[in-house]
Amino acid sequence: MTKFLFKNDKNIYKANLHCHTTVSDGRWTPEQTKEMYKAKGYAVVAFSDHNNLVNHSYLNDDSFLALNACEVNITQSLPDEPFEKKKVYHLNLISTDPNIRQTPPCMEMDYNDMDAINKYIKDRTEDGFFVSYNHPYWSMQTYEDYSRLEGLFAMEIYNHGCEVSGGYYGYNPQVYDEMLRCNKKLYCLSTDDNHAPRDAFGGFVMINSKSLTYGDIIEALKQGDFYSSQGPEIYEISLQENKLHIKCSDAKLIVVYTDGRRCHFIEGDSLKEADFQLTGNEKYIRVMCRDKDHRDANSNAYWLSPTLLP
Repeated sequence: MTKFLFKNDKNIYKANLHCHTTVSDGRWTPEQTKEMYKAKGYAVVAFSDHNNLVNHSYLNDDSFLALNACEVNITQSLPDEPFEKKKVYHLNLISTDPNIRQTPPCMEMDYNDMDAINKYIKDRTEDGFFVSYNHPYWSMQTYEDYSRLEGLFAMEIYNHGCEVSGGYYGYNPQVYDEMLRCNKKLYCLSTDDNHAPRDAFGGFVMINSKSLTYGDIIEALKQGDFYSSQGPEIYEISLQENKLHIKCSDAKLIVVYTDGRRCHFIEGDSLKEADFQLTGNEKYIRVMCRDKDHRDANSNAYWLSPTLLP
């Protein structure tokens, strides 16, 4: 019997889940943001301005959906150090209910108080938000910092703004693997974190949803029915017994990462599908497809062991 881990069998919607506008420190107004992203084929944008959740439902139409969101942060207290050397936690909060319109509390705790930070994540989740961890490399954080985070919905595996404007600190696959190895059952996102034209249209999520309504998009995100990309497309990831089958757009490399040291991969020209034989002992797998321009698409992690299902 074939089990589909991911299959583009509904409607696929292109989304940017981390976006800044003139409401905070972005260059485009919300209206301009909608116009620019729609022109590039996007159907969903989470307007995540700093510490300010604004209802942008007036932007919604039959082909565009605005998600209410905001980005909150806490910075390491080192008075004698410049900001560029201070560690920070940046979290995106996406409202799962369009009727939530009040900005969540700021992160007002000590940077080193992990109990308070994790309580903040728990409280915001209970308030009705997806809580995602942003750009760990740009944030100057190490395993000691992010491995202690609990209860996250997702983390950014790719942040385009940090990649093009922050010294190539935007791609974080090692961080995602390290968190998975700690049994953190979270999804991964590719986002723009755009503030200006230069950092737009580089990281996105493809959401497989029944329709372009707030409820259906949130449900698809909740179920992990999406993948993240810088360009390539993933059409299908299926499992029959221990045989993994992948379909994608043209790729030069397809890789299956697992919880162990060994990974499976195939290289070639214009690869459109691949089969891999698993051992049956993998706790989880995740898929990466790379195109000729060295752009990656990453699936979420799929937990295969019945005792470790999220």
